[in-house]
Amino acid sequence: MPKTCRSRSSRTVTPHIYYDPAKSRGRAERLRERVAKDFPKAKLGRWHDELVGPHPQSMFQIAFPAEMLAAFVPWLMLNRDDLIVLLHPETGDDLTDHTAHAAWFGAVLPLRLEAFAARK
Repeated sequence: MPKTCRSRSSRTVTPHIYYDPAKSRGRAERLRERVAKDFPKAKLGRWHDELVGPHPQSMFQIAFPAEMLAAFVPWLMLNRDDLIVLLHPETGDDLTDHTAHAAWFGAVLPLRLEAFAARK
């Protein structure tokens, strides 16, 4: 039986928006601008053209309050412009959040999970 996290909750949800700096950064920039305009409560993270943490591709992240989930997620699904997105809650357990709690839009990318062990 799958493990559940009834005792955990998340006040923040984080989508990671993946892009190729040479081929799809322009689409990522347009998506980022639309998020800033349409969802002013969302916090836009830095651009990471170089690999960072467990992420196997260039990306930026967005953090938004969990109460925006019902409005933001369908919007993102329809407006991601064929970019790959990893969406997860922020429970304080980074490994589980990026794996068991994660949802992908588009392809599923192999995360570099050894990055979580390096943090300890």
